[in-house]
Amino acid sequence: MEVIAHEISQRLPRALGEAVVRIWGHLPHDVQYQLFEDVVTHEGETTRLRLAILLHEMHPRTCASMRARAVLEPDSLGG
Repeated sequence: MEVIAHEISQRLPRALGEAVVRIWGHLPHDVQYQLFEDVVTHEGETTRLRLAILLHEMHPRTCASMRARAVLEPDSLGG
């Protein structure tokens, strides 16, 4: 029974984190800020840039502008 409890205690926080990432762009700015700073506080300052990039890629407003600015590479036929 203890093994199952441990597995659940590992899986549920991960599932909660994934859910937060999925709805990140719909959360109020102050909640985003608090969550972001909490992760950086607990995981270390080195996570700040990587987390910011991840969240910008997941945010509906910023990911659309990132895709629009992307430069397409020409194909191998010179097109």
